[in-house]
Amino acid sequence: MKNLSNQQKGSLLAFIAVFFITPDSLFIRLSNIDTWGMLFYRGAIPFFVVLAGLLIFYKRTFFKVFFSMGVHGIFYSLTFAITNITFIVSIQNTNVANTLVMIAMAPMLSAILGGIFLKEMPDKKTWTAIIITFGAAVYIFYDSIQLGNFFGDFFGLVTALGLAIGAVIVRSAKKKDLVPAAVAGKLIVAMFAIFFVESFSLNKTDIIIVPIMCVMCVALPFVLVTIAPRFISAAEVNLFFLLETIIGPIWVWVFIKEQPSLETIQGGSIIILTIAIHSFLKIKNS
Repeated sequence: MKNLSNQQKGSLLAFIAVFFITPDSLFIRLSNIDTWGMLFYRGAIPFFVVLAGLLIFYKRTFFKVFFSMGVHGIFYSLTFAITNITFIVSIQNTNVANTLVMIAMAPMLSAILGGIFLKEMPDKKTWTAIIITFGAAVYIFYDSIQLGNFFGDFFGLVTALGLAIGAVIVRSAKKKDLVPAAVAGKLIVAMFAIFFVESFSLNKTDIIIVPIMCVMCVALPFVLVTIAPRFISAAEVNLFFLLETIIGPIWVWVFIKEQPSLETIQGGSIIILTIAIHSFLKIKNS
């Protein structure tokens, strides 16, 4: 990693993170626990796993690093917690493909927020992409109202906004390590969910699925996604979530035959194609 440029470091971290996230939606569908039980375990297990890693890494300086995050750490932990909750609520109330298509809006939202708060103003190509992807999202929303999936799609969009805000916060505090803030966010999720959990018991398959999901698809990726914006822009980090948007629904379709609607496929294709072209042009110009 020492010989890599910041662009290469950030891109590699974001790619690995999203690659491990891709089967997350499938694991959520395969599990048999309720929404709040899911949130509790997805908060508690990553909290203890990553906290243990941080204590080993930082040793006696952990609390110094934790308190040095300041306001950035507080806002990031809250944003991170809310995003974790809205993602599960969305997945449980609409098709996986719909949720992931909504999350594909994160790069464009990051570009807008980055322009407002970090003065990293989007260029004409980015504004064109923003307008097109917004129109495609409205198209999918209209279809979801007809199918009764509006609630789930709405929280998918809130998740995208949360990802965008989180990436901008990390970008604005790139000299600080905000991984402890993400750990605090996971604790908030677990503490919030514990009041609504009906049962903590796991059946035979969930004993295997839930720990694998919480470590491989949650703990490891959230550390990498928190570090990546220190090296590349918030919008660039979120562009890698396109990988989940494409591969996530394929995992679900192959294993449990959950097929997205035609409108989701059409609108999602427009969003993915638009952002892919936009990314290619940005890389070419740089």
